Amino acid sequence: MTAIDGLWYLADVADQRAEQAYHQLRDGYDDFLEFDRSQHVSRARFRTLAERIRDCGAPYGAHTIVYRPAGDLLLVRHEGVDMWVLPGGEVDPGEGFRDAAERELAEEAGIEAAYDGLAIATRVEVRCDEYATWGVLPVFAAEAIETDSDALEVGDPDGEISTARWFDELPADTRDRAEISQWRERVL
Repeated sequence: MTAIDGLWYLADVADQRAEQAYHQLRDGYDDFLEFDRSQHVSRARFRTLAERIRDCGAPYGAHTIVYRPAGDLLLVRHEGVDMWVLPGGEVDPGEGFRDAAERELAEEAGIEAAYDGLAIATRVEVRCDEYATWGVLPVFAAEAIETDSDALEVGDPDGEISTARWFDELPADTRDRAEISQWRERVL
């Protein structure tokens, strides 16, 4: 089998796993926003993302929109993309999406939150030349348990997250700003 055939096969298996993950989310949660996104990547990046999708159905793991009753949202500064992002990350083998989101929140901001359910499910199409696959990006909603404190403790083992902060207005350099804002207007 050639490398080209191997990449086609990987994309096909990833598509199947993405479909399973997407339907598990649709069957397990109600009343969440759905978005579609498409991106072109390099061949090496395509392989990496297709392998992640093959393994769990998600190219970028699971994330959490954490809020306080006043409407503030928690964001973390991701140095790799030089943007404010929702806390979250890769899904470990055998880990569910929500478990991964909770673990990542604890690592990246050091807080506990009461999870409400799924807030957003984005179908992410990934393309490279003639290859294509897709995966799901689940974002859960959770209310911070300790809402009086601004003290957040970053303990990210990957070293990608430099700080965590509460925002009443999303910064201009917030990744997925439109989707987060739409959820916020709908829910808070």
